[in-house]
Amino acid sequence: MPEELRGRLTEARHGVIGRLRERAVAEELETVLVAGDTFDTETPSRATIRHALQEMALAPGIRWVIIPGNHDSLQAEELWRIVAGECPENVTVAREAETLALGSDAVLLPAPCPVRRPGRDLTDWMSAAETNPGVIRIGLAHGAIRHFGEDGAADVIAPDRAARANLDYLALGDWHGQIRVNERTWYSGTPEPDRFKHDAPGRALIVEIDAPGAVPKVTPIPTGQFLWRDLALDLVGDEDPMERLKHSVEALENRRNILVSLAAVGRVGLEAKAALNGATEDIRPDFALMTYDDSRLAIDHNPDDLDAIDKAGALRKAADALLSEARAEAAPEETRRVAERALSRLYSLSLEYDA
Repeated sequence: MPEELRGRLTEARHGVIGRLRERAVAEELETVLVAGDTFDTETPSRATIRHALQEMALAPGIRWVIIPGNHDSLQAEELWRIVAGECPENVTVAREAETLALGSDAVLLPAPCPVRRPGRDLTDWMSAAETNPGVIRIGLAHGAIRHFGEDGAADVIAPDRAARANLDYLALGDWHGQIRVNERTWYSGTPEPDRFKHDAPGRALIVEIDAPGAVPKVTPIPTGQFLWRDLALDLVGDEDPMERLKHSVEALENRRNILVSLAAVGRVGLEAKAALNGATEDIRPDFALMTYDDSRLAIDHNPDDLDAIDKAGALRKAADALLSEARAEAAPEETRRVAERALSRLYSLSLEYDA
């Protein structure tokens, strides 16, 4: 990222704790649960740790309960030693898989990550955990409920853990997108995204449980400062690429806080491709960041396009050679793509020279 933007993104991530605190105060909430990865590394700076804890301490009436996740597991002994030494009274780090009282009418069943890849379902203990009758049972865990082909498949959390363990609610962390698994199990998502992946704003969840057995009322709330958007321009037929570009970005407001990854696919002529390149360059400064990928945008060639480069001479010979290579079905795909990009660049340069 550009240096200026990198600083803004870092500050937004640090500032999200304050935004969560302010919303919790406004809603008169009692507890904030952080389902792992409070820190995205096992070795955050001392200042990062202290600033996080100071933000939590500013609302002493709200209790924060944190579990270590896979990025800040209990294996990071120095991190959690520092946190323990500087933790304000309203912050609790649940380091053990044991019940934790949340007032007189609710109990938390946490599943802290002992190491980055524990190799087992850390929520398994919840099913056998005994609690007093008449209390609300809430689980708090960090990990995936699906196997993605990575090592450590045994880490997968049972998707029906809430039913198996008689939980009124299971709060999950790890996936950066907000996901409703079932009526009693949610991933809250990351409150301040840091990558192009889920194409959704940063959010948290307000969860209200009236009584044991009652279906939780779950309300997503916006918390992110920056929006990361993946946009695709699928260009087909005689569709005007400029209109498609305009339609794709016209609804994006507050562009200073939006990062856009724009990818064009399909087929266009050389003139349309050059115009699209110019248009994306023109709107790029509107956004915090805008990347443009046209590597999968094929070119439809016609004689008029080549005439615009030159009607004869060395440039026309170069254009004809590139066109022949771009159309060579026996050539490797990457070779044809390189020829297309070179021809497109030659066309753009010819337009700049004529101007």
